[in-house]
Amino acid sequence: MEQSGCKRAQVTATWAAAKAAQLLANRRRAVGYRMLGSLSEAEDAVQESWFRLNRSETSGVENMRGWLTTVVARVCLDLLRARRARREDFVGSELPEPIVTLPTNGPEDETVLADSVGLALLVVLDTLTPAERLAFVLHDMFGMPFEEIAPIVERSPAATRQLASRARRRVRGATPVTDPDLARQRKVIDAFLAAARNGDFEALVEVLDPDVVFRADRGRMQIAGARPVVTGAAAVAEQVLARAPRFVNFARPAVVNGSAGLIVIPRDRPIAVLGFAIAQDRILEIDLVADADKLRALSTA
Repeated sequence: MEQSGCKRAQVTATWAAAKAAQLLANRRRAVGYRMLGSLSEAEDAVQESWFRLNRSETSGVENMRGWLTTVVARVCLDLLRARRARREDFVGSELPEPIVTLPTNGPEDETVLADSVGLALLVVLDTLTPAERLAFVLHDMFGMPFEEIAPIVERSPAATRQLASRARRRVRGATPVTDPDLARQRKVIDAFLAAARNGDFEALVEVLDPDVVFRADRGRMQIAGARPVVTGAAAVAEQVLARAPRFVNFARPAVVNGSAGLIVIPRDRPIAVLGFAIAQDRILEIDLVADADKLRALSTA
């Protein structure tokens, strides 16, 4: 009996340790995704944090969770700065890598949805400077004190607080307030699809907000002359109807970063993901991700 009890205790301890390690990895992955808008790059940042952990003397580290989060944040900051330099000569919309779940998935996906961050918010975060984004993500989303963030961005705690404050104002001013009800969102998207399928311009305009924004990310091989952002119900409706024959019959319902959306699968692999921001039964934003690299790394739970 005593040996059996010891074995159960060992199994329980092993399970608890594995669970704690998984939760820690998930937290770092969540930090990375909010910092970078890319699951693949977030995973790279997490792996790099493990490499640095193995190469470092950490016996004196009291808060391993905070230490690893800091390492991931530093890696992400370097990646953001490098990415910003590459984008200087880029014309077009570059959208985040979407997180997609399908309606056939079960309750096990609730944890994925609960941790989702909307495409609209990620698009706004992408307009911040790397230091602003890091300060906002770590403080406002993960509750890290400014005193711990300051060394990462090489500023004083007071200056770091100002970085987060500027980021917060921009996020609040530019991120749409959307309806949280997925079923209600889905009805709006069904109406959008029906209008696109029927080529009904007026019905399509009816479901779009007058100031709707349409962004399309086709990757670095964007069509020459394509506008990076299209605004206004009439202009967006024209763009949608011009593209409808290529996607409308292959569009399947999906949850994209926690909101109702669409995934376009003509055969055995997706060619596009559409994310929507919806409020008061009108579509405020449409984000079309058709970048082959981002779809290749698409996460479908």
